[in-house]
Amino acid sequence: MKEYFFTSESVTEGHPDKLADLISDSILDECLKQDKNSRVAVETFVSGNEATIAGQITSLAKINIDEIARNTIKQIGYDDCNIDMDYRTCKINVNITRQSPDIAMGVDIGGAGDQGIMFGYASDETENYMPYAIDMAHKLSQRLASVRKQNIIPYLRPDGKTQVTVEYEENKPKRIEAILISAQHNADIEQEVLKQDILENVIKKIVPQNMMDNNTKIYINPTGRFVIGGPLGDTGLTGRKIIVDTYGGYARHGGGAFSGKDASKVDRSAAYMLRHIAKNIVANGYANKCELQISYAIGMKEPLSIYINTFGTGKKSDEDLVKLIKEKFDLTPNGIIEYLGLREPIFTKTTNYGHFGKDGLPWEKIIDF
Repeated sequence: MKEYFFTSESVTEGHPDKLADLISDSILDECLKQDKNSRVAVETFVSGNEATIAGQITSLAKINIDEIARNTIKQIGYDDCNIDMDYRTCKINVNITRQSPDIAMGVDIGGAGDQGIMFGYASDETENYMPYAIDMAHKLSQRLASVRKQNIIPYLRPDGKTQVTVEYEENKPKRIEAILISAQHNADIEQEVLKQDILENVIKKIVPQNMMDNNTKIYINPTGRFVIGGPLGDTGLTGRKIIVDTYGGYARHGGGAFSGKDASKVDRSAAYMLRHIAKNIVANGYANKCELQISYAIGMKEPLSIYINTFGTGKKSDEDLVKLIKEKFDLTPNGIIEYLGLREPIFTKTTNYGHFGKDGLPWEKIIDF
C-alpha cells in the first residue's frame, strides 16, 4: 500500500503489566549486582493490593524479594490502596525455586536456555531507527509520567496509556491521524481541566507541530473518568506487553517475553542482538529498513537459522548480508552475552517505554559494519 494508517500503543510505568515487569527486572538486577552468573526466570502477578512473585533463581546472591517488590511499588508511586495499590500495606507472596537441572545441563555448557524464534528490526524513519508510531507513543507515555512526578500535573496517578495513529505515504510517516491518551487521576478533578492540561503539557510538548493538522483527532480519557487504576483496576502480569516492549506491531515479535529473564534466555538476549545488527545494517547504509529472525534449540550453541528481509531497500543482497552477519558476529548465547555485556545489572533500564530506541543501551550502539 502506498498510503496507509498504522497505530501503536505505549503504557506508563504505572500500568499493572509494567509494574509486574519492573518488579521482575528489579529482582534480576539485584541478583546480578551480587552474582554476575545468576540464572533468573521470575514472573510477577499483581491484583488488587497484592503481588505474587514466582519462578526460578539459581544464584549466590542474598536478596530480600519482599523488600525489592515494595521499593519498586513505592518508586512507581503507588501509595493508596483505595484507588490503585499501597506499597506499605500490600501483601507479597513469594514462590521461588531453583532452575531445573534439566535446563541447567544445556545452559552450563553455553547452550541456549530454550528453543525459540527471535526478531530484530530497524528503519530510517526516525533518528533512533524505530518505527514512528511506537516512538511517538513512548515519548507521550514518558511525558505523562514526567508531568506527574514533576508536579506539573500533580493530580495524575501512575497508571496511563497512549496510542498514536500515523498516516504513511510512500512508506514514510506523513502526519498523525489520531492521538489517544488515558491518564489515571484523582477523583476531584474536572475532566475539562484534565484534558486541557494534558493537551498543553503533554501532547503539545512532544508531538512536532508539522505532524498535526486540523484533521488530527485527539482523544483524552474518552470514557470520561479514570480514577480506579493500577492493579486495583486491572491485573498485571510479567511479559504481557510484548508489542509495547518491541516495535509496536510494525515488525514481528518472537515467541517469548523479556522481563525477569537473565541473558542465558535467548528470548531476551538474542532479540537485543538482532536489534543491534538490524540497526547497524540501516545505520551503515546497507538498507533503509531491516528485519531479522533467528532460531535456537535448547542446549545448542549455534543458531539453527538466520533470516533477513530488507523489504527491497537493500544495497546488498539479503544473502550477502546474512554472510556478513555470520562473519562479523558470534551468535552463540555466550557470544551475545559477552559482546553486549549482559551480565551487568542493566535490565531495569529497559523495562519501561520499550527495550529499543533508547540511548545508553549496548545494543543501541552504532558501529562500523
